[in-house]
Order: sequence, then structure tokens, then C-alpha cells
Amino acid sequence: MGVNLEQQTRIGSGQGFFAALDQSGGSTPKALALYGVDENSYSGDVEMFDQVHAMRTRIMTSPAFTGERVLGAILFEDTMNRQVEGRDTGDYLWSVKGIVPILKVDKGLADPADGVQLMKPIPGLDALLAQGVAKGMFGTKMRSFIRTADKGGIAAIVDQQFELGAQILDAGLVPILEPEVDIHSDRKADAEELLRAAIEEHLDAVPADRQVMLKLSIPTEADFYRGFVEHPKVLRVVALSGGYSRAEADELLALNHGVIASFSRALTEGLQVDQSDSEFDSVLGAAIGDICAASIT
Repeated sequence: MGVNLEQQTRIGSGQGFFAALDQSGGSTPKALALYGVDENSYSGDVEMFDQVHAMRTRIMTSPAFTGERVLGAILFEDTMNRQVEGRDTGDYLWSVKGIVPILKVDKGLADPADGVQLMKPIPGLDALLAQGVAKGMFGTKMRSFIRTADKGGIAAIVDQQFELGAQILDAGLVPILEPEVDIHSDRKADAEELLRAAIEEHLDAVPADRQVMLKLSIPTEADFYRGFVEHPKVLRVVALSGGYSRAEADELLALNHGVIASFSRALTEGLQVDQSDSEFDSVLGAAIGDICAASIT
């Protein structure tokens, strides 16, 4: 089964951004705490994921959250396997909202080595990819982390991303490769130079009939990744907020033409469990409007 061509066109040329709704085990308690759900209000992983699915459902069903401004949504595996308003989450997003569903497939980061953190092994990846196809996912996302400008470490990061990316493409899905650069690194610009060169080298080896997506930290130099935006092997370049506030992330993103947002914390900033529906929708709508405006420069 090949990729959905309607979704491919939507992702490749649509105006808007990606909503990253993919917090998993380690990051979920913090996401819930920011939303106003204290750890004392749930017990164990099952209740925790029930709580976070309720938060995500509230976002996805909000009238502010539509395909007019949100091109895609990145989901945690648990979210993919749940339902929203009686439909599988991926089906709800695409059929009801016109938003392309994407699956996070990594299992977190390995311990630091050579200035980076590779992805942990992903056991059962082929089975997960097959499940993603069956659940209507268009693509995948996987994150690794660059702490400093170590040439060997960055080469290993990019090698791993593209190796797994090829496996994902073989399964009929479009991978988002996410080698995040630490925005607080004192050698951030140097790391970006090494990263850009390593990605350029690997893109040349992607078959002509295939494309990947890139999810990158907002670069130190504006339009630093413009070559990737225009590259025929790259369907879309998206930026992560990386710990910036939404205002900071939006301001910096707007300087990078053709790069769109894929924000998580910056998207949900200000949302609270005890807000009325009208308050919640207003805060979310304002966030979506600001992020969308920064994404269409």
C-alpha cells in the first residue's frame, strides 16, 4: 500500500502547521501538570493515559482545531489505538477534521555518548508500522538529540535516522526524521553546520520516488535550512519549539521561510483543565492562529 496521495498533497503544499500531541510515558506527567492535572489525581499508567487522552480529545474536538490551520497531528501509540467520538483517532482526525495523522514510533533516548543521544532500539517496529498503516497513519516521527557539535556523534544520529527512515518508507509510511539540536548548547550553530552537511549527504541516497520530512530545531541563522525546504526528496520541513515559549518560537520561526511549526508545549501553553469550553477554545484558537501565522511566512 502506498501513501495517501491526497494527504501527501495536503502535507506538501497546505498552509498551516503540525500539532505534536505525542507526549509519551516520561513526558506525560509534566504535560498533565501544566494542564492543571496533578499527579495525585491519578494512579498508575492506565489512569495517567486516560487523563492525557481526555486532554487530547478536548483539543482534537475543539472547534478551533481544524484542518484549515492544522495540517497534521503527531500521535503517541496509545492515542492511535484509542477513539475520539466513537471513531479511531486517526480516522476522526482525517475524516472529521481534515487533519493528517502521524505516529510517533521511537522508544525514547539512549544514554549520552559522543555529544548526542541516539534513539533506543525499537523492538517490533515492523509490527508497529503495519498497525499504523491499518489505523490510517500517513507517516511517523522519531526523535534523537544533539547536545553539542561532535562530528562523529552527529554522523551517528543522522545514520540512524535515515536507516530507520528507509524501513518506514518500505512499510508505506512517510517518516519525519527528528535530530533535535539542544537550543541551550553553547555550540548550537556549529552543531547545525555539521547536521546540515550530514543530512544533505543522506538525502542524495533517498530513491527518486520517495520523500522524507525533517523536524529540526529552529536554527541560529534564519533560513539556514532553506535548501531542505526546496529539496525534491523532502516533503516538508517542520520546526520544534524546543523549550522556547510560544512567543519566542513564533518570532524565530517566522524568520525561516517555508518552514512550518510542529509544536507541542508551545501549542498547549495556557490550556487548563478547569477552563470552561469557551475559555479553552479561545486560548487554543489564539495559539493556533499565532502558530499558523508564523508558519506561513
